[in-house]
Amino acid sequence: MRGPDDLQPRRNGAEAHTGCGIAEAFDMMAKLVGALLAVFVVFWFGGWGDEHTRRLITDATHIPIMVVATLYGLRLARSQAGRSRRAWMFMTAAYACQVVAEISWFFEEIVLGTPPFPAFADYWFLAFTPFMFAGLLLLPGARRTRFERHKLILDSLIVGAGTFMVLWYLVIGPIMPAGGQVTYPMVFSAMLPIGDLLLVLALAAVLLRRPPGSRSPLLLVAGVAMYVVGDLGYAYLCLHAQFTGGTWPDLFWMTGNSLFVMATHRAWQERDLPRRERPSKTRTNLLPYAAGVLAYALLAFLAHDVPLFPLGGVIIGAIVLTFLMIARQMYALRENRMLAVTDPLTGLANRALINERLAELVTQPSREGRLGAVLLIDLDRFKPINDAYGHEAGDAVLTAVATALRAAVRSGDTAGRLGGDEFAVVLPNLPDRDTAERIAQRVVEALRTPVIFGDLVLGVEASIGVAFHDGSDADALLAHADTAMYAAKRSGRGRYHVFTAELDTRARDAELRRAVEHGELVVHFQPIADFAQDRVVSVEALVRWNHPEHGLLMPDTFIGLAEETGAIVGVGEWVLREACRQAADWPAEVSLSVNLSPQQAAQSGLVEIVRGILNETGFPAGRLVLELTEGVVLQPDEATVERLEALREMGIRIAVDDFGTGYAALSYLRRLPVSILKIDKSFVTGIDTDPQAYAVAEAVVRLGHAFEMRVIAEGIETVAQSRRLLEMGCRYGQGFLFHHPEPGDVIAALLRDADTPLRWAETARRRSVSAVS
Repeated sequence: MRGPDDLQPRRNGAEAHTGCGIAEAFDMMAKLVGALLAVFVVFWFGGWGDEHTRRLITDATHIPIMVVATLYGLRLARSQAGRSRRAWMFMTAAYACQVVAEISWFFEEIVLGTPPFPAFADYWFLAFTPFMFAGLLLLPGARRTRFERHKLILDSLIVGAGTFMVLWYLVIGPIMPAGGQVTYPMVFSAMLPIGDLLLVLALAAVLLRRPPGSRSPLLLVAGVAMYVVGDLGYAYLCLHAQFTGGTWPDLFWMTGNSLFVMATHRAWQERDLPRRERPSKTRTNLLPYAAGVLAYALLAFLAHDVPLFPLGGVIIGAIVLTFLMIARQMYALRENRMLAVTDPLTGLANRALINERLAELVTQPSREGRLGAVLLIDLDRFKPINDAYGHEAGDAVLTAVATALRAAVRSGDTAGRLGGDEFAVVLPNLPDRDTAERIAQRVVEALRTPVIFGDLVLGVEASIGVAFHDGSDADALLAHADTAMYAAKRSGRGRYHVFTAELDTRARDAELRRAVEHGELVVHFQPIADFAQDRVVSVEALVRWNHPEHGLLMPDTFIGLAEETGAIVGVGEWVLREACRQAADWPAEVSLSVNLSPQQAAQSGLVEIVRGILNETGFPAGRLVLELTEGVVLQPDEATVERLEALREMGIRIAVDDFGTGYAALSYLRRLPVSILKIDKSFVTGIDTDPQAYAVAEAVVRLGHAFEMRVIAEGIETVAQSRRLLEMGCRYGQGFLFHHPEPGDVIAALLRDADTPLRWAETARRRSVSAVS
């Protein structure tokens, strides 16, 4: 036997099928309403049928359209919550009033003949107004500041005042008696245009605070506008002739009612779409000005019969003067807008306008064959120029960059300066991804052009991150471009890099921190030789990442990321602890060099951390060398200098790594407690074949000796290079000539068993040759 649970899948399927059937039925009703309106328009303009037939068909057509609108409203109101639910409940009540009114009017006009005024149906037509007014005002709009809300109220009142002038001239004024008795039909007749005035106020409010990307309010506003025009026609005909069904106001009412159906159906389709928090700049901001133009056009029309003397010229002058003041205000607003969104130095867009363009980009509906992207541009080597030659030179570079950006981007793109030496370009409506990459490459090449400043030739380049809109918000898109930009910097600067999922900084940062916790990092060691005495004097600790999926990763694939995210502090502490632990039992004459990142050097508790690691591992402080990058040497603050002094007092030696690759000032070398200078590989390359390279390297070696420092050459690969270094007085070095970096157990065995580092290299070469053969 089947139980209730056995029937559940079939029941769920039936419910899903029923829900699908209901949705299809509502879609079909919307199409039928559109078809019915089209048929009625053809019938009306075709002039078919006599007066009675036209009234019959017109009055009968109104009823099903408003019944469908009411059903749509009920469905939508039940699906909403909070303010939106209340808004659609009021508007559905307005639709229901229309249904009662249309049925009553059909009965009174077609069955009973000419109805009295006000007829029973007129009360229900009038009841439509307060319900629709409340519903329109309750519709959720874009979130606004207090200032924007006050501006919205003023704009709505301006629109209402202009509409009031028109209504007074066409309807209200003629209704009011000139000294006669006020009758109830007069009062009732005046209530219709007053109700329409309220609808216009609500209409203006809906337009001015419409959520960006939402189309249903536009359809709703169009429906109300058609309804108001129909009411004006009805009132005008009642004043100057006899209104009967089937005349031109019915065409506007019919169109308005059909738009109500479409608006409610569209709102049902948009019910689950995310709503933007901020309003966008749209043409509806011109609505108050349009109301003013309408009011003054009416005034000009009324004044055409007035003699130029005494009042005609005054009226014309007032109209011209007001229009000129409006034009001046618009120019002033435009100027204020430009000042608010323009960078004063470069003339490019500022951060505020870039954020606006990004918000527009991410809210644009996706179209096939169209993409959006953003370029984030950071100048390379700008800070040394600004520090060395002053802010005027820096400003000249920034101005030249702005000129290059304008020449490189398309006419519809927005190039801006975010601040400092950081720029951005928003690229909407791209035909493909290659177009964005071509623009990025043009920018890279344009920014390689040197900048002439007085007698100086200043050279900068740019690292550019490219991110394509993939459905994320503006902040995420900019963050992706920032990640790609740093990837370009790690790849060598002066280039662009496109964001991919593999570059996700947060995910990779979390992965790197997990690697530290799960023991995926390993330390390899590379010997530093005294090739004058043919012996090892030190080893340098180098970190590797034994990735579970990608294998053994070199430092250049993750150290840059660790420095960006701050994970380098944890990685650096782990490397120092692990290196000291492994090297604690190695020969006492062999020192250990460990890299110290700028973030570690800036730690207030650095001395305590290092002392704790030495105590934990038992490694002697006198055998430890901490290597600093030139970034630390360039701008050491007092606290950093004090920490380095405290480390030296413990017996730890301080070295400057990769000397010559940056902009280290010699005065800082004298100020810091540095005892070892490591020359970058770029100074060693070519010293055995190029006399100029030899002279430069010799000058650097002599500079280190002048500061009474031990000089160590990096990247030695040939015996000839080692001999040239000895000739210029440099006896210490490291490189593949002596040994590749190896795990700790391999280096420990070599320290115990090998006679000289040169023989280790020879043994390594023999092993590689035999392995190949």
